[in-house]
Amino acid sequence: MKILLLALVLSSTLIGCTDTSERTAKRTAEKPPAADVVAGRVIAERDCGRCHGLDGMGAAPAIPHLAAQREQYMLASVKEYAQGKRTHAASKELMGHLSDAEVRNVVAFYASLSPDASAVASDIKHWSPYEQGKKYAAACAKCHGEDGNSKASGMPTLAGQQPHYLVAAIQEYHQGNRESGTTRSMLRDSDRLELETLALYFAAQTPVQRSAPTRGDSTSGEPLSAKCGGCHGSHGVSTDAATPSLAGQDFEYLVKTIRSYRTSRKNWGMQRYVAGLGDKDIDNIAAFYATQMPKAAEQVPSSTQDLAQKCDRCHDQNDNPAMTAPRLRSQDRDYLIMALRAYRDGRRESSTMHNMSFPYSNSIIDSLATWYANQPAK
Repeated sequence: MKILLLALVLSSTLIGCTDTSERTAKRTAEKPPAADVVAGRVIAERDCGRCHGLDGMGAAPAIPHLAAQREQYMLASVKEYAQGKRTHAASKELMGHLSDAEVRNVVAFYASLSPDASAVASDIKHWSPYEQGKKYAAACAKCHGEDGNSKASGMPTLAGQQPHYLVAAIQEYHQGNRESGTTRSMLRDSDRLELETLALYFAAQTPVQRSAPTRGDSTSGEPLSAKCGGCHGSHGVSTDAATPSLAGQDFEYLVKTIRSYRTSRKNWGMQRYVAGLGDKDIDNIAAFYATQMPKAAEQVPSSTQDLAQKCDRCHDQNDNPAMTAPRLRSQDRDYLIMALRAYRDGRRESSTMHNMSFPYSNSIIDSLATWYANQPAK
């Protein structure tokens, strides 16, 4: 009996060893061979150099620099081109012709290169959209206050307003879609970038409480505001970059704006709700929001450097070679602009990047791209 038990134990042990050996052999077989940098250079000369250069620094604007870029990021990018998740016809076609081994080799070649210190975009003058917006805002101070906190009755507070909404509102005045001859004449000669920097400056300011209204019942207005909260946020503090905050806004401005949806302003949801309100209801709703504590919009950087510090948490981790986030310093400015806009607009698949970049106007993206293009590679 003892001999039988010993045999069973030995048999089980041998089977376990055999299984372990087989699993180890399988993992070894599945592990790809080490990349061949020399072979990768040959592939780069044949297929990639015309666009990305043999030095990995890009042959023209909007072509990304690949020198010293992270291997894991480049491998992930190649896969996205092959799967159609990134739209570039030439890159997608090329990926269809290269084997997995060739892709690993050429990626290893570009990752092995040293970034060219002279590639920093010295011909691009750094500028801050916040500072530019402050300069443009001087013309608005008479009505809206230097920091966007107007003290004039009927004039809206712009400080701390949601950035996308503010850009859209300013553009509507600029195009004449909102009635204000004075505002339109002041903005008439401004281009889109100037309008965005103006909106960014005001959105980054801290709003203050306006004077309490002399009419309207805020207590009666609170239950009437229930339907408004779904878009404009709890107590009028919006969490959507494209929807305005109403908390602490000027009472007369709110009344005028709400009533305008009965006649001139177009918004199906607002028109439908306002149609069932009387003048007294509108006064009460306006009184409720006017007496709420305002809060500045979130995710509005006061400087490009502040914004870049947030990005560096993932993109400037040089001590982690397995990071799939790309290095951005000394990258081509036009390529960065194109990529960031694609993430923001949902044309590149990355929920993290989309959520982070969604509130950013073109002016913020341009400034951020300029900042990184001017930074020396590490």
